[in-house]
Amino acid sequence: MGEAMGKAVGKSKGEPATRHPWGSVRDNPEFSRFELDIDGETALAYYRIDNDVMVFTSTQTPPKLRGQGVASELIRNALLFARARGLKVKGDCSFVVDYLRRHPEFADLAR
Repeated sequence: MGEAMGKAVGKSKGEPATRHPWGSVRDNPEFSRFELDIDGETALAYYRIDNDVMVFTSTQTPPKLRGQGVASELIRNALLFARARGLKVKGDCSFVVDYLRRHPEFADLAR
């Protein structure tokens, strides 16, 4: 496991990306998505991988989790996961596009 910002980053499929007080963001490659479970709800970030580029297609946050930074935490960890695997990223999802614009620390991943 690599270290990023003091938190464990999963490098292999199905391994938790980062442990957070809410829970662990995990990659679920069977469904091509990252997941974050909080209070019985699950936030999701769907992706596909094309030629070493992780393309984020949709981010979904349950209504009761919105406005708490859950989607940002999910995407931040998904980007750390992509970095650990040596992938570039592309946002086909407006949330991911906006997140990348607001977070220049991930500019090296943008495709």
